[in-house]
Amino acid sequence: MRAYSVLQGAHPFFFKGNHIGVLISHGFVGTPQSVAFLGKCIAAQGYTVYAPRLKGHGTHYKDMEAYTYHDWLNGLEDGYQLLRKHCNKIFIIGQSMGGTLALHLTSKHPSIAGVILINAAMTSIPGMDAFNSIHKPRFIEEGAPDIKDKSVFEITYAKAPIKAIHQVLGLMEDTRARLANITCPLLVFKSKEDHVVPPANSDYIMNQVQSPLKETVTLYNSYHVASMDFDKEFVAEKCCTFIKKFQMNEREIKIL
Repeated sequence: MRAYSVLQGAHPFFFKGNHIGVLISHGFVGTPQSVAFLGKCIAAQGYTVYAPRLKGHGTHYKDMEAYTYHDWLNGLEDGYQLLRKHCNKIFIIGQSMGGTLALHLTSKHPSIAGVILINAAMTSIPGMDAFNSIHKPRFIEEGAPDIKDKSVFEITYAKAPIKAIHQVLGLMEDTRARLANITCPLLVFKSKEDHVVPPANSDYIMNQVQSPLKETVTLYNSYHVASMDFDKEFVAEKCCTFIKKFQMNEREIKIL
C-alpha cells in the first residue's frame, strides 16, 4: 500500500482540559480542519477535546480506496478510548458522516453522556445513492464543499472513490439498525438548505432513537458543512450549553 502524506492543516487535534471529554468526528472526504473552530470553542470552556483524522482522509483521494467504514469506526473507537484515559464522562459530536459514526459508536457505549449531530447522514444522500450498485467509474467528482460562506476554505478532496461511497452507504444501513439502542441526550442540528444530506435524515434519526431528552435545532444561514459556515458561532454556543447541562449525573441535576 502506498503511503500518502497528510495534507497541511488536516492533522488531528487534541486539547487537554478537565475530566469532561468531547470527541469530534469530521465527515466524508473532510478532515479535522472542518471541525477545528468548534473544537477550539469547546476547549476554551475547559473541556478536553479530541478530533481524530479518519483513515484515508486528509491525504489523497486514492488513499480512501484502501479502507472500509469499519476502519473509520475503529478510528473513532480509538479516540473514545484515548479520552477515557483522561476523562470520566465523554460526549461525542459528528458532522455529516461523522454523525453516522457517532451514533454507531454510541450504540456500543451506553456510558456516552450525550450526542450532538450536525447534518448527519442516515437514510439518503442523493449524490451517492445513484452509485449504490455501480462500480465504474473508479472515481467521481466531488464538487465544491457545500458552504454558504464563500470566504471559507475547507480541506477536502476533488474526487471520491466509488468504493468509499459504497462504504458510506453500508455504514448508514448498519447504523440505522442500531438507532433504537440509543437512549442518551441528543442534540441535532439540521440546515434548512442542505445540498448534500437532506434534512429528512435528521428527522428520521429523531424519530428512531429512544432518547427521552432530544432536541432539533434548525440552521437558517448555513449549508451542509455548518461547523464552518455562517452559523458556526451559534452551533458552538449551543454545543457548549448542551455539554454543560448534561455533564452532571441525574442526581446532581435533581439537586439543582
